Amino acid sequence: MKTVMVPWLLLAGLFSPSLLAQEQASAAAAQSTYELQREQCYLENISERVECGTLTVPENYAAPEGRKLAINFAVLPAISENKKADPLLILAGGPGQAATELAAMINRIFQSVRQQRDILLIDQRGTGQSAPLACDLNHVEELVKADDAIDLAKVASDCLANYQDRDLTQYHTVNAIRDFEAVRAALGYEQVNLYGGSYGSRAGLVYLREAPQSVRAAVLDALAPVQVVVGPFGRHGASSFAKLLDNCAASAACSETFPQLDSTYTELMTMLESEPVPLTVRDPLTNDPVDILITAGRFSSVMRVGLYHPTTRQMLPYVIQQTANGDYTPLTGLLGTTMAQSELYMGLTLSVLCSEDLPRASDELLAEDGNNTFIGSRTADAFIEMCSVWPKAERPSDWFEPISSAVPTLLLSGELDPVTPPAWGELAAETLSQSRHLIAPNGAHTIVGHTCANRLAAQFIKDLDLAALDDSCLLEQRAQPFILNSNGKGL
Repeated sequence: MKTVMVPWLLLAGLFSPSLLAQEQASAAAAQSTYELQREQCYLENISERVECGTLTVPENYAAPEGRKLAINFAVLPAISENKKADPLLILAGGPGQAATELAAMINRIFQSVRQQRDILLIDQRGTGQSAPLACDLNHVEELVKADDAIDLAKVASDCLANYQDRDLTQYHTVNAIRDFEAVRAALGYEQVNLYGGSYGSRAGLVYLREAPQSVRAAVLDALAPVQVVVGPFGRHGASSFAKLLDNCAASAACSETFPQLDSTYTELMTMLESEPVPLTVRDPLTNDPVDILITAGRFSSVMRVGLYHPTTRQMLPYVIQQTANGDYTPLTGLLGTTMAQSELYMGLTLSVLCSEDLPRASDELLAEDGNNTFIGSRTADAFIEMCSVWPKAERPSDWFEPISSAVPTLLLSGELDPVTPPAWGELAAETLSQSRHLIAPNGAHTIVGHTCANRLAAQFIKDLDLAALDDSCLLEQRAQPFILNSNGKGL
């Protein structure tokens, strides 16, 4: 799951078989209302012109004559003239990322795939240019408030007020797959290959159940199976942080430079709980001065987000130590990097999580998730508060049954992932009969972006031979050195 700083506190499903015929009939009736628009366009940080367009679909597939949505897509054309007929369809993470806004990164990661295949980017409904559900979360006035002074229910209510004309209960994973299928068919692709990272892996699993005949192969990275609850991320973040502490202790240079890092962090959190620190920082986009209160919640959120990628992960011991010493420059630098990240479309995030996940979070699960000294229950608490005012709909229990499929599927996990642990990949593999699960020991979240997994994915999509994949490059990848000082020295 890509994370986001909910006002600087967080930083960051399927048809019942008995209803399938009825749903297919509704979709067929709606088909006559679809309208495809196509044009040449430019996407940010991609030099050549690509194909863009929209497909008009019903907001509610059971009411095809009602409100319509324009689903936005882009096609990065294959380089080869003798291209394959089946593109790579990108399922963005979040929930709440827009696929077309990731175009440059996807183009870089899957450059070898693009030699032979189109890459199809579709903004999930509620994101990008597909009827976006954006929320203004980084209110300047919120940045100087203590953690317990931020009214997240009001933040969600303010966002909700902008979408009174929408049926937000229709912005869910199943309808997203129906939209993707409509675009696939409209563009004339008989089959697609899937890449789904983080929440996109869940969308990919749903795709495998909803439309298996349309999928040639799937690569699912950082698995979030439908049977698990996402949103409460405390225990997974704490587990990843514990591995960071172990890695630092095993490094002579790191352990000597940052002795007793665990207690340093704990004491720092205790201090920030009682005495938050006011600072003025520069906005990374405008360079304007911004006042901010460094609280335990904001500090731990920066730490949790830092665990998502090996590069920022290896900075954390230095940031913790310097912050404890009263030097906030490294922390504000890392915080500024997070501020500069593109945000999720939080309205879509809430529309998915508030109906699909949080209702399944038992008291026992929440208690277990919050039982840690790293970030506690902050992520779950924030989502629960925002969901208290967000429109919800009860989903059928069989939306969350393990998904079985015989479609060839490559599963990818990072051992250091702070949000989707490798155990979730193993869980997904239990019901995927033609799958192989590869784990990168020094990989974090969505490993195609920072390991050789992108090359393995490209080979798999080309040959569909799971057994032939040589994962030694994942096993042999060395951890990046820890940053030891302000000059970037690392050992």
